[in-house]
Amino acid sequence: MTDLSGERARRWRMVLGGAADEPLGKAEGRDGQMDAAMAALYDSGAPGEGETTGSKRSAGLGGSAPKVARWLGDIREYFPSTVVQVMQSDAIERLDLTRLLLEPEMLAAVEPDVHLVGTLLSLNRVMPAKTKEAARQVVRTVVEQLEKRITQKTRAAISGALNRASRINRPRHADIDWDRTIRANLKHYQAGLRTVIPERLVGYGRRTTAVQRDVVLCVDQSGSMAASVVFSGVFAAVLASMRSLRTSLVVFDTAVVDLTDQLSDPVEVLFGTQLGGGTDINRAIAYGQQLITRPRDSIFVLISDLYEGGVREQMLRRVAEMTAAGVQVVVLLALSDEGAPAYDHDNAAALAALGVPAFACTPDAFPDLMAAAVERRDLVAFAARLESGASGN
Repeated sequence: MTDLSGERARRWRMVLGGAADEPLGKAEGRDGQMDAAMAALYDSGAPGEGETTGSKRSAGLGGSAPKVARWLGDIREYFPSTVVQVMQSDAIERLDLTRLLLEPEMLAAVEPDVHLVGTLLSLNRVMPAKTKEAARQVVRTVVEQLEKRITQKTRAAISGALNRASRINRPRHADIDWDRTIRANLKHYQAGLRTVIPERLVGYGRRTTAVQRDVVLCVDQSGSMAASVVFSGVFAAVLASMRSLRTSLVVFDTAVVDLTDQLSDPVEVLFGTQLGGGTDINRAIAYGQQLITRPRDSIFVLISDLYEGGVREQMLRRVAEMTAAGVQVVVLLALSDEGAPAYDHDNAAALAALGVPAFACTPDAFPDLMAAAVERRDLVAFAARLESGASGN
């Protein structure tokens, strides 16, 4: 029978670290190696503080690239990738390892993930030439993972929504969708005749290769939006690959950059961003408005934490103008797996008063959101369902 008390002691020893050496015993073997890897990160004092002193450990990774590279290799061996990603993120924050990510050998040792890509993009302007190719490979690996995750669902959801939106109500006999026609007219069932008298016919939409919707993605590239920038870039590339959509991608801080002509390569899109800096949402929306030529067939998606450094009143007026013209406006506080970051609650409330809810959206829910926007469904209700589902998890 398994010695549960022994296993519990082992687990507590791993959780407590060196402080538990005396009462629970020193970790040995593989446990000792795992413990040393965690100690280098979580038991350290200031970066570079040194060695074990008595029973108190002050291990650290210091500023040595080879030592950090070995540590990155160790944690990839001992822990699952999800844990490795958390530890890497903690190491960058706690031990100020950002500078070391500019070394190619460091990039070869890391576990690629969305947050690491965000960090690399923030270093893009100071990255030496010798590092850029290694950084691009890290970014490309993550982009390919995200494309596998989102592409099929995005295309299916939006194509289905476009087909439903194109159904006609005065079809020729050969174009009648009888199943949907009967469902739409069940309230007109005539008991005496034992049949449904259809007052409204629903027809199949005609297949077309024409552009049916214009989509403008307007993405805040301030530092807090790093993960959202990564997901937005990949989604924009997927949307741009659909011939029924005309997709534009605009990123902004205090300036506005149009990356639409790079959407065939999401890696180039991401390296075209510049994370950090201020925010002028009003200027970005003004640019986005110029791209809209068919308001009732257009979807404008603003992805921002809504901290406005520009003219707030003009920003709100522009949103009101777009909605009045028939544009389906969507405001996302984040497009990431982490939920809503800190955001400007006053601006979110002002947008809600205009009938434009501001809410966080996960990448897995984004295809359904876009489908709802294509069909011009109630996005207030969609946001409520999304938030309710998130709170229930």
